[in-house]
Amino acid sequence: MQIVEINRLSYAYSGTLVLSNISFTVEEGDILGIIGPNGAGKTTLFSCMLGLRDDYTGTIRILGEEIKKKKSKVFKSIGYIPQKNTVDQNFPATVEEIVSLGINVTGKTSNEKIALALETVGLLAQKDRRVGELSGGQQQRVLIAKAMVNDPKLLILDEPATGIDLEMQNKFYSLLKKLNQENKITIIWSSHDLDAVNRLATSVACINRSMFFHGKAYEFFENPDLLKAYSESSMQAHMHLHSHTHRG
Repeated sequence: MQIVEINRLSYAYSGTLVLSNISFTVEEGDILGIIGPNGAGKTTLFSCMLGLRDDYTGTIRILGEEIKKKKSKVFKSIGYIPQKNTVDQNFPATVEEIVSLGINVTGKTSNEKIALALETVGLLAQKDRRVGELSGGQQQRVLIAKAMVNDPKLLILDEPATGIDLEMQNKFYSLLKKLNQENKITIIWSSHDLDAVNRLATSVACINRSMFFHGKAYEFFENPDLLKAYSESSMQAHMHLHSHTHRG
């Protein structure tokens, strides 16, 4: 079953094309690693998929449903973790309270759902602690628990391991694998960490405004020409970004 089907998606921001003619599908049970340089349009792609931007051209179907349809219920089946750690260090909320914010409908099962989500990410024992007291890696797992609390069929993560140390990153990636294999959650995850994508992803989409490559992970990582072309385009984008930054 296809969880995601994106066809000829384009998005312009202030007259500049940020995404150009992007098409790809994600099968149920996949871990799709999305790679591309800064400014490649990855976050914009996610914003379109989450219904946060709807002035795109092309079509986005999730779980078989066109997401532009009014009153689309499909978003309840998606868990999302944004790029920046959105936990305010001084926010006087407990781990349990943060996770409860992810619940769509309150009811008797809410506490059970929260406990199950925290157990899944290994933080049940920390449920009464203030979220600001936790390490960066633990806070990121709280956000995963919040995204998981409604049993999503699809988890979208935008560079989730940024700013957490290597040991925590490895634990985090193990958790993603567990969620995919044991909880049967399809995952779309953007990352600059090519080694992690190589280890975890079943498929890869390489985006730099347009689609540079989409296919099985091994097809990308075992092809030296593709890797070389990717690193060169990333380097050019990096140089371009910095030259613009220095010009102010």
